Amino acid sequence: MRPTALAPAPPFRSGRLRGALLTVLVALAAVLGAGLVRAAPAAAHDVTSNAYVEVTGSAARPEATLDLEYDLLMKSAWLYAEAYDAKGRAEQLRQLKLNADAVSEYVTGHFAVSRDDTACTARAEGDADIRTRGRRPYAVITLAYTCPAGSDGPVTISSALFPGVENFVHTTKTIVHYDIDGQRGSQILTPTDPSVTAAAADGQETHQIWEFFLMGTEHLLFGLDHILFLLSLLVGARGLRDIVLTASTFTAAHSVTFLLAACGVVDVPAAVVEPLIAASIAVVAVAGFLLRDREDNARWRLPTVFVFGLVHGLGFAGSLGIDESWSGELLLSLLSFNVGIEAVQLGIIAVAFPLLLMLRRSPVHRWVLPALTVPIVVVSLYWLWDRVAVSA
Repeated sequence: MRPTALAPAPPFRSGRLRGALLTVLVALAAVLGAGLVRAAPAAAHDVTSNAYVEVTGSAARPEATLDLEYDLLMKSAWLYAEAYDAKGRAEQLRQLKLNADAVSEYVTGHFAVSRDDTACTARAEGDADIRTRGRRPYAVITLAYTCPAGSDGPVTISSALFPGVENFVHTTKTIVHYDIDGQRGSQILTPTDPSVTAAAADGQETHQIWEFFLMGTEHLLFGLDHILFLLSLLVGARGLRDIVLTASTFTAAHSVTFLLAACGVVDVPAAVVEPLIAASIAVVAVAGFLLRDREDNARWRLPTVFVFGLVHGLGFAGSLGIDESWSGELLLSLLSFNVGIEAVQLGIIAVAFPLLLMLRRSPVHRWVLPALTVPIVVVSLYWLWDRVAVSA
């Protein structure tokens, strides 16, 4: 049977209706305002940063590859604006080479590999490189370590990269993946939990699950583009059955590309993914509002949501920053991160959809829905312009 539009119900009491309307509009205004403030990629680092580290090799001679935000690294190394404001890959590589000693001193002073409580000696391997994560350039630094002769204990990895006391970020998470003498795992290091021991398996899986789950919740909760996409789906939904089908379709789609991209099977540049995510918000918001009451609503809605869900999955994978071969540890990290995303998604639906349903059953729905849709479209089109301009 085709879903039918919800029949109008008797008007709610004015106080209850005003409260629901005010709640929705205030929440949306906060989200849209934050979206406009944080849209520009050159904005100050006022929240958090992620550092990505892969440690491989033997316990005697491990090797670490670190991906660190370029401008943040150059600022933390106390270099001049000429270095941290450098634009373009060629100039950034030149600045990294020119300031190699200062960069190496900072990194080796804030990231350590040790064995038997004794620090291993680090040396830079080759020249630093540049790669793009999301819309930001990251410096890629490779360090080779020599651990003390006679040490036979496990390797411990510690990070104090970009601490809050430097005043450039509020919190930094270091996402570590290691494969040392057959000991494999993933861990998120934080200021309160800055170390992981490669051989200490007891309790690590639980900690790993929890940290990647939290990272997934934070990514969706503070990923304003994904939140606006979800709100666009809710505005266009005709009933509970519709939102369940739509949310399930979006989840299935983004889970597929998230897993494939995180495992390296699919690789789409962020310069393509980020503008498409912004465009998807505008398309779904406009189509949901204009076509919501049409009988063939489901015919276009689910396929469109599935296609755009594939694009959002690529965005989720880019934020996680995993770049390693398939393993059980990798699967555990990915599933934990994805479950965190779904938990927040369900929470948003549980809070927002009843309020929207209440408004839709009231006489004011004819102007409330456009009032919700127009600002979403405006912000998403601004993001589209901004991201295309940055990529050009």
